[in-house]
Amino acid sequence: MTATVRAGGAAGLPGGPVDPVSPTAPALPGRPWIEQAWRDVVFVHWRVDVSAVAPLLPAGTRPDTMAPDGSDDGVTTWVGLIAFSFEDTRFPPFGPLGRTGSLGDFLEVNVRVYTRDDTGRRGVVFLSLDAGKALPAVAARVVTGTPYHWARVARRRTGDRLGYAVHRHGTHLRSRVEVEVGAPIVEPTPLESFLTARWGMHVGRAGRTSWWPNEHDAWVVHRASLVGVHDDLVRAAGLPFGLTELEPDSVLYSPGVVTRFAGPRA
Repeated sequence: MTATVRAGGAAGLPGGPVDPVSPTAPALPGRPWIEQAWRDVVFVHWRVDVSAVAPLLPAGTRPDTMAPDGSDDGVTTWVGLIAFSFEDTRFPPFGPLGRTGSLGDFLEVNVRVYTRDDTGRRGVVFLSLDAGKALPAVAARVVTGTPYHWARVARRRTGDRLGYAVHRHGTHLRSRVEVEVGAPIVEPTPLESFLTARWGMHVGRAGRTSWWPNEHDAWVVHRASLVGVHDDLVRAAGLPFGLTELEPDSVLYSPGVVTRFAGPRA
């Protein structure tokens, strides 16, 4: 079953030329502000209509669209449940003093959607981010304005099976996802690049939207199959009820990348 929510066309959304989908990052504007390794990344995605996502986005952005065949149909966008390990976080402007050590290592599960802005930049909007340590969650929320929450997060790997489980502190919200990792993909499809190679995030704060560009090496992506998922986070983020009870439209895995963010742009 395809997890598609159809609620009228949105192909008439305004906007000019859009940056191409590319597995290779454009040059980072300015000096890197933060660098971090993302390891053991699980990407689980459902296809939805833009009408399910558009009301949740910050000013100046709209849903980015791509159909499963790689065409831009103007109505198909995607919801991602992404789990991974944050490791080796550092702040390059501070040199050796900028390394956080184990303090900056934690597990994260986030809910994200895909956006483009009025200048044609493609990016992501994080609807929620659950981090396994309190200090990084609070610091990231204060500094960037992204909706981080402190949670208890665990990871388990047995052979080719990899699973993450999260429980957000102070709530009943939980998420559990497990996949079986398959062979590497020699040449990702346009859709697989669309869902993984995103070169910035749009962040809404106090009625204004900023753009945080990032860069990293091209993803090494593996096919994966879903073993099981039970999730409250997608629904809690304001997305369609029952979406994660449907079979996902894309399941991928990557051993990870080292990514660098520049400071925010208007």
